[in-house]
Amino acid sequence: MPPVNGANGTAMSKAVSSLSKALDKDPQWQAFVDTKAIFEPVTMGVQSLGGDEAILVTVSPGAKTTTSTGPASKADFVLRAQPEQWERFFDANPVAPYTSFVGLQGMNIVQEGVGVDGSQVKYAQYCHLATRLLELLREGQHGPLKEDEQPETDEDHLTGKYIYINAPVWGRTKVFYETSGNGSQQIVFLHTAGSDSRQYHGVMNDARMREKCTMFAFDLPAHGRSFPGSNHIPGNHTNNEDAYVGTIREMVKALKLNKPIICGASMAGQVCVAVAIRAEEVGAGGTIPLQGCDYLTMDRQFNDKSPVCNQALFNPDWIYGMMAPQSPKVNKMLIWHLYSGQAYGIFHGDLDFYFGGFDARDRVASIDVKKCPIYFLTGEYDWSTTPEMSQTTAKKIPGANFKAMKGLGHFPATEDPRKFGRGAKFAVDIGAVSTRRDRMDPENPVVLINPFRIRHPVAMPCVAYRRDQGPMKGNVRYMWDPARFLPSIDLMERMFTVVVELALKLQFLPTQNQNEME
Repeated sequence: MPPVNGANGTAMSKAVSSLSKALDKDPQWQAFVDTKAIFEPVTMGVQSLGGDEAILVTVSPGAKTTTSTGPASKADFVLRAQPEQWERFFDANPVAPYTSFVGLQGMNIVQEGVGVDGSQVKYAQYCHLATRLLELLREGQHGPLKEDEQPETDEDHLTGKYIYINAPVWGRTKVFYETSGNGSQQIVFLHTAGSDSRQYHGVMNDARMREKCTMFAFDLPAHGRSFPGSNHIPGNHTNNEDAYVGTIREMVKALKLNKPIICGASMAGQVCVAVAIRAEEVGAGGTIPLQGCDYLTMDRQFNDKSPVCNQALFNPDWIYGMMAPQSPKVNKMLIWHLYSGQAYGIFHGDLDFYFGGFDARDRVASIDVKKCPIYFLTGEYDWSTTPEMSQTTAKKIPGANFKAMKGLGHFPATEDPRKFGRGAKFAVDIGAVSTRRDRMDPENPVVLINPFRIRHPVAMPCVAYRRDQGPMKGNVRYMWDPARFLPSIDLMERMFTVVVELALKLQFLPTQNQNEME
């Protein structure tokens, strides 16, 4: 009867027996079914392959919900998977892609046997209910998922303004942007497909980042608070590399930025790779792709641009499972809200770029990290651009760096700004420990720390050392390479600061600055 067997079968049976009460008491479920637009009963099922029965849930007019078990043929649509897949899906602490049925269906991690039987239209229309049903079945076995804590704040440090630009493809438009911080390094944050830059409010309010950087974030034309471009008509939005890179270039010019770091996730992670390739054109001083790689191909769905499906429900449900399940709920709800609030066809048009529209497989090796350092950061819970995909791309770029982010998913800056801030600060402040071969003596290779040219609060002079020389050997002293020991970003920052302070006090390090080395 339940979609799992063995030791977990008893727990699932209990979850099923208490499901009706859980649905009736769940505020989210009740908010979804409380609409007079449900004109007829709709039944959804959950079934294991090889099983005779399915868990059946019927939603009827008048916000009524009933549960039962029976033949899958009674359902309008059925979520099916193999027993061992359901076992992993309903685990107390699921890992990607078992955090989401959308992810479980395949994408870049093909799961044989997973799918939706029955009416695909009904599934697209009621997938938000199916997602919540699966969450409640998991909670029925293990209790509510423990989420990371996030302190509340009463202060906001962002200032928002509008500026006019002429965007390639999209035309003249009035773009909304926000800024915060007064640090020496400028950084521009780019939002994900079908969303807007409210995703970065947490990071842009972070005291560490405000001290280190002057931060900017803007909404692409026709997204969020930005106006549609002069060439926009409802439903015609599309995105490609020239439009995207050109808009970033125009914003860098309009805001009079000086070699900013460009950082963004998902499709913005892809464009960070494009910006690194076209760094001189954009005027970029470095890029930090989040969830980025050189090429991504996945089977596309068109429910995000459908006349029979509510995109305000489908779009956020489709991406919701890409997040780390333990992320603070308030942040996950913000992502849901942002994806529910965009205009018709915007998300779908952005995915024209993300799903195969961007292809840099034969170009990434040309990225010059001396001119534009690149540091890939990828959350472990992302099943669309996986850490392995980002790492594979990074390996193609001489001098590029990669770090998988524990406890984060497809929207790292929004899911947990404090956790992401540590990774971003490391990438910006300490940066990639990159080998600048044009500055090396082949006999005594020098490694420069801080390729993004940020002044470390302790190590104001840029640090250099030679790997083949120990302390007090030769004219250039030795400093331990933190890139050879990567237990955690926090520990690395502490080690770096302590080692530099000690080395400077003992005069083990030269006091040359970055310009002198260049």
